[in-house]
Amino acid sequence: MIRIRPFRALRPTPGLAKDVASVPYDVVNTEEASDMAAGNPKSFLHVVRPEIDLPAGTDLYDDRVYDKARENFLMFQDKGWLIREKKPEIYLYRQIMDGRSQVSIVASSSVNDYNDDRIKKHEKTRQEKEDDRTRHVLTLRANAGPVFLTIRDTDRINALIAQDTTGEPLFDFTADDDIQHTVWIVPDAQAYVEAFAEVPCSYVADGHHRSASAARAGAELGGKNPDHTGEEEYNWFLTAIFPANQLKILPYNRVVKDLAGKAASDVLAALEGVGKVALLRAGQEPTPTTPGTVCIHLDGKWYTLTFPADFIDGSDPVASLDVSLLQDRVLAPILGIGDPRTDNRIGFVGGIRGTNDLERRVNTGEAAIAFSLYPTTVEQLMAIADAGKIMPPKSTWFEPKLRSGLLVHTLDD
Repeated sequence: MIRIRPFRALRPTPGLAKDVASVPYDVVNTEEASDMAAGNPKSFLHVVRPEIDLPAGTDLYDDRVYDKARENFLMFQDKGWLIREKKPEIYLYRQIMDGRSQVSIVASSSVNDYNDDRIKKHEKTRQEKEDDRTRHVLTLRANAGPVFLTIRDTDRINALIAQDTTGEPLFDFTADDDIQHTVWIVPDAQAYVEAFAEVPCSYVADGHHRSASAARAGAELGGKNPDHTGEEEYNWFLTAIFPANQLKILPYNRVVKDLAGKAASDVLAALEGVGKVALLRAGQEPTPTTPGTVCIHLDGKWYTLTFPADFIDGSDPVASLDVSLLQDRVLAPILGIGDPRTDNRIGFVGGIRGTNDLERRVNTGEAAIAFSLYPTTVEQLMAIADAGKIMPPKSTWFEPKLRSGLLVHTLDD
């Protein structure tokens, strides 16, 4: 069973929601965050990217960054930009992008479920990033942004969502990127608690560092509390939980800076030894329509590469991923990309940017070759987590991004 519970959120008053809500900390760099927050002191980027309020060049892990985050967080509360919910609540959070809607249940989830692997993972975390997020949580004594979870669909939860997204919303605004954000307080939080008790597990879709840091923060605070019971607020963390049918994963495409000393014709010949290569016709979209196929931009042309079916081990949920096939059959043996986590010759491009961006990078010389991939599916993500395996880096790109600052979970209330 999965444990969720309502929480007393810190949240904007409805009229300030658009000003406060910000993109997550990890999808922008300092310069981008500074540009987005320019002229808007209410942007939650001042809390999740507080270095924008410090001298240029300040180290991201400097003590002053965390101190500024807390200072700004308290200032948001002092000025009434964030107010405390009167009682614990569970929320529904809908996003509409390009006409497609997705709805999550926003509740606090149990650190114990995370530690006991009822909240399943598919990605390794980097120590530096995990340390940073843990310190941010402990300094604020709050989860500033939600962890993005998914569950297999249940009729009961789907029915609750359909029923409770018809009333008057708490927030409803369209952000500058034309994504609509709507939040409801559910009328019967206990109904969701009971429905989730029938769900055997959930999966981290995005936010492995945030979930790991929440668990570490809970353990640290619990260790300092002689009366620790496990039900304290620090033993719970902020989550947005999507039924799998709500989600659409975009591809995470690849570019490589050079051809490892090879001529384009040599690379093309090597690709023909891997699978069936075909030149795309003029006007044909360079996006794969089936798994096991990749589109490649090389020397001013787009090609498709189709891996032979006997190359694909369907019994191995990791090796059968398109990102794995590309890495194992092309990037490593032909282009010399040994470890995509550390090799600075490879770049990763979120599918939201489209194939025109891949083409631009090659045409301008930023990259020598680009790969447009078929997206990983939610079922593949869950199968890998169920098997206790790790997904290759940069395998999934989720859009739209959950906004930070709309609902904040604090560890003391």
